[in-house]
Amino acid sequence: MLSNAIDAVQPNTGRISVRISLDEEAGEAGIVIGDNGCGIPPEMLPKIFDAFCSTKGSKGTGLGLAVSRKILQEHGGSIAVESNVGEGSTFTITLPAHPAQK
Repeated sequence: MLSNAIDAVQPNTGRISVRISLDEEAGEAGIVIGDNGCGIPPEMLPKIFDAFCSTKGSKGTGLGLAVSRKILQEHGGSIAVESNVGEGSTFTITLPAHPAQK
């Protein structure tokens, strides 16, 4: 996810943020990764989690987001995206939070 954000931003003006959270009542942990990069075209948003879909041209395989989503789902989590062309993207990851086993 961070690699995608790095690829999306301009070298000298790019900003990437990472926020983590824990909602004990809901039993969820969250990770939000945002960037001020090029954004994802609206017509691509429904497809970006499909295998071999890439907005990077020859720089990407189109497997990263598909594999990430599958891993998250296998662990009871999810991933969502919000994006605006020219403004950047925000990916929100949610995972179940379980108390540490003693």
